[in-house]
Amino acid sequence: MDRPVLMAVDDDPAALRPVQEELTKRYGTDYDVRCLTSAEEALGDLARVRAAGGEVALVLADQWMPGMTGVEFLDRVRALHPEARRSVLITWHDRSTAPVLPVSVLRQIDWVTKPWQPGDEHFHQAIGQFLYQWALPNRPRFLAARVVGERWTARSHEIRDLLSRNSVAYGFHDVASEEGRALLREVGRPAARLPVVVLFDGRVLEDPSGLEIADALGVRTRPDPRPHDVTVVGAGPAGLAAAVYGASEGLRTVVLEAEAMGGQAGTSSLIRNYLGFPRGIPGADLAQRAYEQAWLLGAEFVYGPRAVGLETSGDGLVVSLSDGSAVTSRAVVLATGVTYRRLGVPSLDALVGAGVFYGAAAPEAQAMAGEEVYVVGGANSAGQAALHLARYARRVTLLVRGASLAATMSDYLVREIDAAPNVTVRHGAEAVGGSGEGRLTHLVVRDGDGGDTETVPAAGLFVLIGAEPHTDWLPGAIDRDGTGHVLTGADRRGGPAGGEVREFETSVPGVFAVGDVRHGSVKRVASAVGEGAVAIRMVHDHLGRLRGPHPGR
Repeated sequence: MDRPVLMAVDDDPAALRPVQEELTKRYGTDYDVRCLTSAEEALGDLARVRAAGGEVALVLADQWMPGMTGVEFLDRVRALHPEARRSVLITWHDRSTAPVLPVSVLRQIDWVTKPWQPGDEHFHQAIGQFLYQWALPNRPRFLAARVVGERWTARSHEIRDLLSRNSVAYGFHDVASEEGRALLREVGRPAARLPVVVLFDGRVLEDPSGLEIADALGVRTRPDPRPHDVTVVGAGPAGLAAAVYGASEGLRTVVLEAEAMGGQAGTSSLIRNYLGFPRGIPGADLAQRAYEQAWLLGAEFVYGPRAVGLETSGDGLVVSLSDGSAVTSRAVVLATGVTYRRLGVPSLDALVGAGVFYGAAAPEAQAMAGEEVYVVGGANSAGQAALHLARYARRVTLLVRGASLAATMSDYLVREIDAAPNVTVRHGAEAVGGSGEGRLTHLVVRDGDGGDTETVPAAGLFVLIGAEPHTDWLPGAIDRDGTGHVLTGADRRGGPAGGEVREFETSVPGVFAVGDVRHGSVKRVASAVGEGAVAIRMVHDHLGRLRGPHPGR
């Protein structure tokens, strides 16, 4: 079977005909388009495709089929082809029928309105998005890098995570595989230091740092020495929003990012509650779009070196970087976000990158196919990770210390988790140990403080608990709370002359804090984006207070 299957099912031949015509006309060359009027017949056909080793890209089903609704049918499709995208076919009238769309969301099923005329681009926009999302992990594509390394080592995981979070298309080969050994022979490095990164133009990097990879890919790693209007430290949602609004409003804007575009949000497999994306959007896609938007508007991005110091210089502010360079600007927006807190369990920390991962670790999900996987955490990021892993793992168990998810997780995620057949929630439980030869194979779980422990098989542990802000590098003049989050607005000491209080300004005039690094912030992508945008309005106010020439000019 050379082509992946694209199937539509509708018991009404008259309603199915325009769907078939649109699918065949637009996708018939690259996909095996199959349109059937019986759900049972379609399930039999899909079972035969599975037995033959074929691929199924997308299955569409009318919601109101007799004997088996579209949602029920698509639930059964998932068991046969878990990698396939699934969507309910509805009419424009169905859009106002309450039970249809919420139920499909709970089952991780999409929806699309049937075409109402030939060449219905609204219909094809949705179909194209479904096929794109399926193709990303399932179809060959241009690879900017190929990586050879030991599958279960921290360094190999770091490289994969770095490339994935920065939206660099790559392929990975275990050095123990024939493909991995053949690639090393091909590039003349059979005994190279691992991991080895082979770039699209043939250059070979042995055990490279993130900065070396960025340099090789042509990413800017040192700032322009000329002064800027505003420096944004961090390229998560808040920092990217500040970059978009700063650049669009004529400010000379530079963004400093030490790890990856998108911050923690960039690791989210699917953000369902962000305004304007009714079918959800992967965090990495959202971050990439925001980066491109800011770049096209004129923002400068510097990747790699970390901010290590901040001081005033006349009317300007100087951010010192870990490579010895510095950026001078008249305002600074701190958007450095937070990192997930470590468990502090020695046996588990020894297996980081070898089955134990901090964060969603999206590139590791497919390696969990058919395995027992555990996720630690009770917030949105943990819920999204659990649902994403459930597409591959045999079973995902969410370990939550609290008695309920409702207080810490969005309702739509709680309901999706409840509806997922292979996701289990253990309340009042925590991971207290683990073991394995070279990689995690068993996990020790304890119920409650001082409760009974249980050793369970586990191929993966994904930890998304608590968060610690990146603020150790800031000067003492910038007020922080007991956890290190930056105090702003009325919470900070002092303020500008006249007693004017700006909500996101810190105790140092001209320095603003937005997003998760700020004390009292709402831990949501939309609120972080809003804070980044509003901060630029406050930057304009600050610049209006300054007198004299731009520092350094």
